[in-house]
Amino acid sequence: MFSRTKTELPTPERALPGREDYPFAVPDTHYVNGHPIRPPFPENLQVAVFGLGCFWGAEEIFWQTEGVWTTAVGYAGGSTAHPTYEEVCSGLTGHTEAVLVAFDPAVVSYAELVARFFEVHDPTQGMRQGNDIGTQYRSAIYYTDESQRAVAERATAAFGAHLQQLGFGTVTTEVAPLGPFFYAEGYHQQYLAKNPNGYRCHATTGVQFPREALAG
Repeated sequence: MFSRTKTELPTPERALPGREDYPFAVPDTHYVNGHPIRPPFPENLQVAVFGLGCFWGAEEIFWQTEGVWTTAVGYAGGSTAHPTYEEVCSGLTGHTEAVLVAFDPAVVSYAELVARFFEVHDPTQGMRQGNDIGTQYRSAIYYTDESQRAVAERATAAFGAHLQQLGFGTVTTEVAPLGPFFYAEGYHQQYLAKNPNGYRCHATTGVQFPREALAG
């Protein structure tokens, strides 16, 4: 059995205190393509941040997507500053395991990335993905501006309605403004490129996103 600490978000008052800076070294470059994983990024790029379960497999999906310039994994949506992986896994920071995606909107739209996000995990599982249980595995879209917010909210409603028509449960995806994004430890960055036989959690519904819902 798992404790309630793992499945209930802590209040800011109960969250771990954190620290002023990283307690570990953050790599500068992407292991796969050599691009920087931290800003500043080229001016033509935009940034998206998603939480969709274990960030190892999630990041791999996005760095393999055409139009994505760089990716990184980290912690978003929580209260603890510069957390460690162990702290996030304790359930006492409030963070998701998140993927930062810097992409070229001339090649791939934000809407397409959101559609892909919904297709590669199960957004109806609440504080889990598959056998991974905890608040850090919840489904989340963190938007950077009102344009992204509109797309994220529209997509969440559209996919939720589509899934319910097919007999699935309610979509629990968190749509929230992007606060601080704290990079994860170096060994987590592009983990599956370094460990090709490593763990991948893709607890998908198997349902294709109805892209016509985002047209126009």
